[in-house]
Amino acid sequence: MNLIKNSALAIALASTLTLTGCGYNTLQVKDEAVTAAWSEVQNQYQRRADLVPNLVNVVKGYAKHEEQVLTEVTQARANVAGLKVDKEVLEDPALFQKYQEAQAQMTSALSRLIAVSENYPDLKANEQFKDLQVQLEGTENRIAVARNRYITTVQDFNSYARQFPQVMTAKVIGMEPKPNFSAEQGAQNAPKVSFN
Repeated sequence: MNLIKNSALAIALASTLTLTGCGYNTLQVKDEAVTAAWSEVQNQYQRRADLVPNLVNVVKGYAKHEEQVLTEVTQARANVAGLKVDKEVLEDPALFQKYQEAQAQMTSALSRLIAVSENYPDLKANEQFKDLQVQLEGTENRIAVARNRYITTVQDFNSYARQFPQVMTAKVIGMEPKPNFSAEQGAQNAPKVSFN
């Protein structure tokens, strides 16, 4: 009886030591860090989506005939808002890519909307527009910071999960590498600036 108790205790102790060395707990912590970093990216995208209707309404008042640009911005916002974003996006590279493309479409549409303001001196002088533009620029910076933190967190997770013996633990529990942001097509080309 005493031998069985000692054997069970020895097995329990060996199992505990083996599990602590396999990286399971650290994988869980790093996985949660990736999820938290992704939530911050989402938070900043939501902030931008909330600002867009206000910006569009201010511009509408000045640029009634710029309907196409305003429609593109509204459509881009609807595309972003229509995507279901949850933890599945982090587990599926195809969903992640689709979400990233929708956000790129939104960025492009907003750039065209801001360019419209160049044709309307009264709009540029409008305090509401100035305030919204400053908030939007700040939001774009926050998005860049949040994405950078996400990239760093994913790099940390993926690097750790690919090391031995954690790679074995990750395979056993079904943890896959997390997808990361990539640059939009053509991002390596310098933008063309024209004052004509």
